[in-house]
Amino acid sequence: MTNSFAEFQNAKMFMVIGSNMTEAHPVASTFLKNAVMNGAKLILVDPRRQPLADFADLFVQIKVGSDIAFLNALMNVLITEDLYDKKFVQSCTTGFDELKAKVMAYPPEKVSDICGVSPEKIRETARLLASVKPCMLCYTLGITEHTCGKNNVMSTANLQMLLGNMGVESGGVNPLRGQNNVQGACDMGALPNVFPGYQQVANPEARAKFEKAWGVTGLPDKPGLMIPQMMEGLASGKVRALWIFGENLANTEPDIAKVEHELASAEFLVCNDIFPTETTRFAHVIFPAAAWSEDDGTITSSERRVNRIRKVSDAPGQAKPNWWIFKQIAKRFGHEWTSNSGQEIWDNEVSVLAPSLAGIKYHRIENDGLQWPCPNEEHPGTAFLHREGKFTCGLGVFNAVDWTPPAEVPDDQYPFVLSTGRRLYHYHTRTQTSRAGMDVILPEETADISPHDAKSRDIADGDYVRVWSRRGEVVVKARLTEQVPPGMVWMAFHFREGNANWLTNPAFDPVTQTAEYKACAVNLEKKV
Repeated sequence: MTNSFAEFQNAKMFMVIGSNMTEAHPVASTFLKNAVMNGAKLILVDPRRQPLADFADLFVQIKVGSDIAFLNALMNVLITEDLYDKKFVQSCTTGFDELKAKVMAYPPEKVSDICGVSPEKIRETARLLASVKPCMLCYTLGITEHTCGKNNVMSTANLQMLLGNMGVESGGVNPLRGQNNVQGACDMGALPNVFPGYQQVANPEARAKFEKAWGVTGLPDKPGLMIPQMMEGLASGKVRALWIFGENLANTEPDIAKVEHELASAEFLVCNDIFPTETTRFAHVIFPAAAWSEDDGTITSSERRVNRIRKVSDAPGQAKPNWWIFKQIAKRFGHEWTSNSGQEIWDNEVSVLAPSLAGIKYHRIENDGLQWPCPNEEHPGTAFLHREGKFTCGLGVFNAVDWTPPAEVPDDQYPFVLSTGRRLYHYHTRTQTSRAGMDVILPEETADISPHDAKSRDIADGDYVRVWSRRGEVVVKARLTEQVPPGMVWMAFHFREGNANWLTNPAFDPVTQTAEYKACAVNLEKKV
């Protein structure tokens, strides 16, 4: 997030796009709803009439996968009607002429056919956005989990720069992370192209620094593999071994049948986890890991805030913290890692090697943590980025992008679009929530469909239906709801049986390699 959750309370307007905050981020959605009840305006853009629509001043129901076309149309109106922030654009950005040329090809009348929103409503949305300043834009996986996810994200940034909503309190572009500590994992270098603190592996100075710190030579100067490349490499033999910790790939990756074949192809598979999962079935070695509350450490939230996690109980049996397990394996390879606790790792390694985290030390995060960048121990942390329109790269760069459809769209054989997400009562693949009694509240998956589609196929609420795609099929109960528009099926991935990922398409954004969980073609019928 460029901004902070504390800024929600003083926000004048929100635009939420591709984010079912009420169920996927209930705490954040509470902050937002409180702000709306205090007078902030809310524009909600989503293919489903999800619960947040009840709080919205304007609900815009776009078609799945039409985000870029819709956002380009908004910017078309803002420029055509001279409603954008010319001062900010002229003094703080570059690439405006290219953006203007691109969005002029997306007038509301043309885009209406793509996104299913009337030209009048597109103009109403653009005018409302321009009437209140600043506006906080929030998105989640509904933006990123597409084959055009990277371009979707750039479009949200284009819009906020065009409106002059960057570098100010209660503004910015605010992605809500999909899992606990996703932000922290990325900060620590759990990406194939960067060292901790987002220092590029292609940068010779960064490589030299980490080679010296780690006592090694010849660190790679090119990015490593992303998860889809790793998985395909297992099947082809290019990748012979894989170490997975804290991830249940056999349930979370698209096209489960394909994923199981890839996992089974590994010559050597290691898993660290706190419970047996569908993925540990394929492991040759399983290390029992300590849970988050069984060791001292840190997590970093969506707003870049590094928080303390304090041990409240001992890990059971032979379970150990992940860092301890990795340290022991390194020792067998001849490396003696000196740090012997989360605090030592952070204070002596992370904060020393990552400039944006240099001022964050354990003694400074006893209470409410600190937000990076925090370059020294006198720095208070950074509540919002790009203050006064000063971007890390100098000027903010507009990136003109075209709309592209999903990799798989409905046809005569598969006339419905399946989109996936999360449900309030379960977390991830239920590794934890199923053991915490939440199955009593939500015991099985459903296929959410519109009453219109149910009537046309003689399906009643609670009937079992067969849903199938080009990759697999599931049998689940039908849930009739007005949240879902005709032509859509909506499901989640929490349950093994009825998991949407038996159906989803292993098509990926060419840059980020994020799977297109939000769109694939399916058919359904009443199970008899």
